[in-house]
This record gives sequence, C-alpha cells and structure tokens, in this order.
Amino acid sequence: MSLFRRNEPLHERLAREGGLVEREPRTGPWREVGIHGMQRPREWDATVTAVAPNIDGDGAVFVALPDGTLVVEDGPDSSLQPLAEAVEQEVPPPYRARAARQRDDLWAVQAKRIEVVKLRNPPDGDTVELANGELRVDGERAFGSVPELEGRGDVVRAQRIDGDLWEVQASPL
Repeated sequence: MSLFRRNEPLHERLAREGGLVEREPRTGPWREVGIHGMQRPREWDATVTAVAPNIDGDGAVFVALPDGTLVVEDGPDSSLQPLAEAVEQEVPPPYRARAARQRDDLWAVQAKRIEVVKLRNPPDGDTVELANGELRVDGERAFGSVPELEGRGDVVRAQRIDGDLWEVQASPL
C-alpha cells in the first residue's frame, strides 16, 4: 500500500473542501408540502357561513353571554341574531365571535368559547391581570383583590364585556 494513496482525486477533494461542489439536497418528510413546521394553535372553535339579510355594515365583533344575550363590541346596531343562530349550531354560548360580509347577504362568522364571570365589586377599568399575587388594572399596578379571579391559574386575565360581566382567561406559567 502506497503512503500517498488517495480515496478521492485531489481536484475533487479540493473542490469539496473549498465549497465549490453542491451538496445533494437533503430529503425527508420536512421537504414535502404540508409538513414544514409546527402547526399553529387553533384560534377559533368554529367557522360558519350564514345568510343574514338586513344587517348594515361589512363586519361585526360580538359576544354571546350565557343567557343568549348578544353584546355588540364593534359593528352595526342592527340585529346580529341570524349570525348567532348559525354559530350556535357549532358552539353554545358563551362565545366571542367576529363576522365579515362575503357578498350580498352571505356572512362568514368565526367563534371561540369563552368563560364569563360576574365580578361583585369590579375594579374601574376594562382589563385586569392577576399574576404572582400582583394585580394590574388597565396595565397599571393596583391595590386590592378580585376574589372571583384568585385560584384560577398562575396568570389570570379578564376583559370587561359589559358592566360587571368579564371574559376570563387563566393559564399556568
């Protein structure tokens, strides 16, 4: 066996080490269409279409309370009941929904379930966050407590829907 024996020709080794040779593309399931990363968490529990005549405007955001009452946060003053009826085939109240006119009287509506809590002595403000024993109202540190929110999770966020009714989200750290 020769001391100078090579497994590959010198010009191929130099080209490879110099980065002049294209590597063969990697193959695997990550290169196939549809399998290219983590799936995003689902934001909406239902997406439906509804025929709803006599609704003004092109969009709406509303909340359906546990008793079925609709609170319109953004959109027309006209009745959104046809949109709510379509959603409630998939998601029972309470839920938050957004709707957009597709054409003429056809609407697309997305809805997600929510938890609604009645606060006996709600703080002034529209948002509340309780984390690590610290209370924040509208982003500012506040003193006191909100007993209905305590013990629900490590981080509890609440957003005023109407009056003393709040949408609550709790999550672990």
